[in-house]
Amino acid sequence: MLAKAPKLKNTIKSKMKSNVNVRPASEAMIELLTLLFLSSLAEEAKAKAFEEKSATIRAHHVKSVSKFHF
Repeated sequence: MLAKAPKLKNTIKSKMKSNVNVRPASEAMIELLTLLFLSSLAEEAKAKAFEEKSATIRAHHVKSVSKFHF
């Protein structure tokens, strides 16, 4: 999981509209919020898969939960 942090940092910087400097503490907070969001999304997708009596979490479980979540 440590290998994905710089990729997230580059993605965030590329999506910014202006040239904004993000401090390391802010980068850490953004990363933690992203991980928290993905964790909750995975938990809800797991529950959805369990409701459908599926042993694995598939893409349609995540998509249905994300549509409901937002």
